[in-house]
Formats: sequence, structure tokens, C-alpha cells
Amino acid sequence: MPEISRFYGIIIQMFFKDHHPPHFHITYGEYRAVITIENAIVEGNMTSKALKLVFEWMELHKDELMENWELTQKGELPKAIEPLK
Repeated sequence: MPEISRFYGIIIQMFFKDHHPPHFHITYGEYRAVITIENAIVEGNMTSKALKLVFEWMELHKDELMENWELTQKGELPKAIEPLK
């Protein structure tokens, strides 16, 4: 699963040819969650602090996330997305 961004110990990844709806996976220490891109539904366990940072990052990069989703659906490598600073 390609890593598309990393910041403050949070790792953002996407699977190739993954199930719909468009989403990405986040890992922060022992916590793991999946977040849908369009409506920010969270499945899994994640700290509120990490989720706040991920939501902030996601709002800045929604178009890039959707572009990466399309690439991974075709089995292509997604592009790196600038981390939150």
C-alpha cells in the first residue's frame, strides 16, 4: 500500500484497486482508521488529536486525494501529497 503523505507521526496510505467509496487509510502509532474523502466518515480507532490534523490536511488536498484515488483504481502509483506543516 503506497504511502502518500506523512506528518506528525501520521501515515497516510491508499490501497491499489480498493473498494468504494473513495477513501484513504491512516496509521498513528497503534491506531488505525479509514476516512472517506467526500464525507469524512471515519471507521476504526484514532486519537482526536490525530483526526483533527488529518481533517485539516484533507480539506487542503481533497482534489489531490481524488486524483490519487483514480490512479490507484487503475493500479497506478499515487502521487505524494505535501504534508501538513
